[in-house]
Amino acid sequence: MASERLYIVTYDISAPSRWRRVFRIMNGYGEWLQLSVFQCRLTARRHQEMLARLEKAMHGRDDHVLVIDIGNADKVETRIESLGKTWKKLERRALII
Repeated sequence: MASERLYIVTYDISAPSRWRRVFRIMNGYGEWLQLSVFQCRLTARRHQEMLARLEKAMHGRDDHVLVIDIGNADKVETRIESLGKTWKKLERRALII
């Protein structure tokens, strides 16, 4: 299996229609943590694919996406403090295409 990295993706999209489009794209690549924030476990190929799809969906002049590389998904020890709703760690799962 290809090496996976853990990413936090957050976005600020100015138009509701583009926001919904970006949300649908991100829903296919990771787990929704909260409004406009996703946790993604991706191979290099899936990471590049996600970036290309996001770039097409957004307006670079008006919108902003941050992709934070946390590190190797199998070696990173995620430390998150969560207040309110329960947060759960993203586990590896099979993807059937």
